[in-house]
Amino acid sequence: MSQTLSAPMLAAVPLAPLVGALMAGVLGTKFGGNSMGRRASHSVAILGVLLSFILSAFTLKSVSLDGARFNETLYTWMVVGGLKMEIGFLVDGLTAMMMCVVTFVSLMVHIYTIGYMEEDEGYNRFFSYISLFTFSMLMLVMSNNMLQLFFGWEAVGLVSYLLIGFWYNKPTAIFANMKAFLVNRVGDFGFILGISLIAAYAGTLSYAEAFAKADELAAMTLPGTDWMLVTVICICLFIGAMGKSAQFPLHVWLPDSMEGPTPISALIHAATMVTAGIFMVARMSPLFELSEAALNFIMVIGAITALFMGFLGIIQNDIKRVVAYSTLSQLGYMTVALGASAYSVAVFHLMTHAFFKALLFLAAGSVIMGLHHNQDIRWMGGVRKYMPITWITSLIGSLALIGTPFFSGFYSKDEIIMAVHASNLPASGFAYFAVLAGVFVTAFYSFRLYFLVFHGKERFDQNPDAHHGHDHAADDHDHGHGHGHDAHHHPKESPWVVTIPLILLAIPSLIIGYHTIGPMLFGDFFKDAIFVNHEIHKAMEVLSEEFHGAAALARHGFSATPFWLALAGVVCSYYMYMVNPALPAAIKRSMMPLYQLLDNKYYLDWFNENVLARGARGLGTLFWKVGDQTLIDGAAVNGSWRVVGLISSVVRKFQTGYLYDYALSMVLGIFVLMTYFVWLK
Repeated sequence: MSQTLSAPMLAAVPLAPLVGALMAGVLGTKFGGNSMGRRASHSVAILGVLLSFILSAFTLKSVSLDGARFNETLYTWMVVGGLKMEIGFLVDGLTAMMMCVVTFVSLMVHIYTIGYMEEDEGYNRFFSYISLFTFSMLMLVMSNNMLQLFFGWEAVGLVSYLLIGFWYNKPTAIFANMKAFLVNRVGDFGFILGISLIAAYAGTLSYAEAFAKADELAAMTLPGTDWMLVTVICICLFIGAMGKSAQFPLHVWLPDSMEGPTPISALIHAATMVTAGIFMVARMSPLFELSEAALNFIMVIGAITALFMGFLGIIQNDIKRVVAYSTLSQLGYMTVALGASAYSVAVFHLMTHAFFKALLFLAAGSVIMGLHHNQDIRWMGGVRKYMPITWITSLIGSLALIGTPFFSGFYSKDEIIMAVHASNLPASGFAYFAVLAGVFVTAFYSFRLYFLVFHGKERFDQNPDAHHGHDHAADDHDHGHGHGHDAHHHPKESPWVVTIPLILLAIPSLIIGYHTIGPMLFGDFFKDAIFVNHEIHKAMEVLSEEFHGAAALARHGFSATPFWLALAGVVCSYYMYMVNPALPAAIKRSMMPLYQLLDNKYYLDWFNENVLARGARGLGTLFWKVGDQTLIDGAAVNGSWRVVGLISSVVRKFQTGYLYDYALSMVLGIFVLMTYFVWLK
């Protein structure tokens, strides 16, 4: 273990944002007497995240160049029998990469927030929340045991609840944050079951110790069944990932989380909360490699999410929701890669996606600010000439998203498609179709948004909601953005605190894939962090054999099927929304049942609210009426005192306090006993 990684330095990485969060959240709010102003609050929050990013970058350098590693326990909280509950850090290639991605994107969001939340009353509180979110995510990715992993897992869920419902006077935001919280509890129930099974049968919560016993777990079956124990563990763990990483059917919370301010959309949906499930499965690869049933399940769920969530993006008109459904689809791609045992490819796409998706969300926020908080892309158009920086950075993000050769998204997305094609799992056929079809769908809805926002006729003055707000726009205005809703005001470029993060995110969206694909996928970067059984799962070996450098891969990409599918998507969107704008409306009229299916999001929300929720309420009422009132209160509690009262009312008649009554009782008792014994003879 290299001496360049010390425990105090690593501890400072998550603690610096925590200190910033506490200072802004206590001293900058009414709770602490508002003793810190806005400038001081955002300064301490940004300095905390900046320090965390610098230390993370130093850690990444030490890990990648010097081969440094760290795996130590810092604090033992409790020992129960032989089970140790500890706080510690594990730093390897996977951790170091995640630390840099989380802190860099978080730093960009912090800077961007200065401009976006400029006049919001909850300015200091917002900075406290996003810094606390960063601390929680860092504790999750740096953990060396499942107890700390679960702490970080639940902490990001809690803070996301606070962020989504940041505007707590807004009913839709309160509904959205409650929905996110409850759906994630469903996934977390499976997650804690998986951790509990590991603790019960491996006798440890430590990653290293549990992985060392992986072969023993693989030989066990779940008591009372013939199911492989490791399969049950992996599926339970993945159910947790389905909730946190918004996989079908536990994805329903993520689009509604757009009710929160735009900066948290970038933070939650780019590099932090939704990628926690992908990170967890990659970290647990020694266990998942032992169960093909679990890998098939993961691949099918990922394929459904990648394709069918993309379809929903086609009909969205809210600029943030289009990007949100894009996030769902790309998370599906990552999950498919996990199922193909291409864990490093999934994590690679996680990294590239973090940059261009944060860029797209922040660019969407810049457009919303420039258009006086209109979010409906039908009433935009021609923004390119008014907001050139937002335009060019959005174009870079969109090209990266659809997998244009030489852009960062191309390298990770192309490798996922190739890995699925090389997989020998039964589910790989359906998954390969889904990820290929998803390429066309992604290109179509991405450039539908791009063309409607930045090109074509200006439609600002046609917005029917221009003077009383649209969707979240009115709420943004009400919460202090103060840019007005006058449709006759032309857009203007956002201030530098908004455009600088866009430029800094556009740079890695362009180049990071080209420079990192070799070491991350085919080098030793993840050698001791991710385990793959190459004898059974050969996808990575096939990718390695076909890789001849980043430039050669990109050049070949221009002749590959995904490129032509993406190009077809771009051309179709251009024709339908720029050349012949009447065509989409005609298609909608001719395919109304399909449109209604998509508009109602496959009726999953209806099913959850009218079947699951009502069923749960009915079952709860049954338990309350029969179980609680009748059995517990009526029979057990009230019934017991009635029985006692009845018995005591009879017994008390024999307790008169008169000596002759007791003497008579004794004589009668003796007489009965004598009669009984005589009768026995």
